Amino acid sequence: MNAPARIRAIFRREFGAYFASPLAGIFLVIYLFMSGIFMFQLGGFYERGQADLRPFFQGQPWLDLFLVPALSMRLWAEDRRTGTVELLLTLPFSVWDLVLGKFLAAWAFACVALALTAPLWITVGWLGNPDHGAIFVGYVACALLAGCFLAVGAFLSAFTKNQVIAFVLCGVASFLLLVTGFPVVLDFVSGWLPRVAVEAISSMSAMTHFESMMRGVLDARDVLYFASVTAAFLFLNGVVVEWKKAE
Repeated sequence: MNAPARIRAIFRREFGAYFASPLAGIFLVIYLFMSGIFMFQLGGFYERGQADLRPFFQGQPWLDLFLVPALSMRLWAEDRRTGTVELLLTLPFSVWDLVLGKFLAAWAFACVALALTAPLWITVGWLGNPDHGAIFVGYVACALLAGCFLAVGAFLSAFTKNQVIAFVLCGVASFLLLVTGFPVVLDFVSGWLPRVAVEAISSMSAMTHFESMMRGVLDARDVLYFASVTAAFLFLNGVVVEWKKAE
């Protein structure tokens, strides 16, 4: 069995596991409900008098802070607690097969949830004449942000057997990844760091790149940022699993 086939086998196992438990239904209901709240209530969709999905996209980073850790916390913590990881590694699967298969399954599930919000897109298209290209780029940004947070969560989940601890660690790390680009943070560090360092800190913020794409600008630098952060944490995830395996 070659590497792509092994990864597909892990992907099918992990992706199917979401729908074999109440987790999928609970996650999807909460996600869709909260997306509607951000869109119509907190975002003041009808009061704004503008047919676009900006309120929906603005709420996604904050939704991801709570919902993505709920997906990532079980990726390794539960398998380590039950000893499933050791069992899988006795089969012809490498650590990297597991890392990629598990991540892709969680990301695919997150993208399914995102795709179920398509009626919001249809609604604004019916009510007005939105920029569909900008909306598409916004959806791409949401998918990339979710993948980035999932990679962070998978890395942290590999450290512990406790899902609650994995949830908290992922939430805190994702929050820090967002707020490094906030004006309050940049104003704080600008008092004792040179301008180039402040700009570097701002460029490391997921929110900075997400907001750039949310405006409908598909910049290769933003895509490269999310791809690089995701790849880096997946690599670290594999390193931690290898290290834990040797213990």
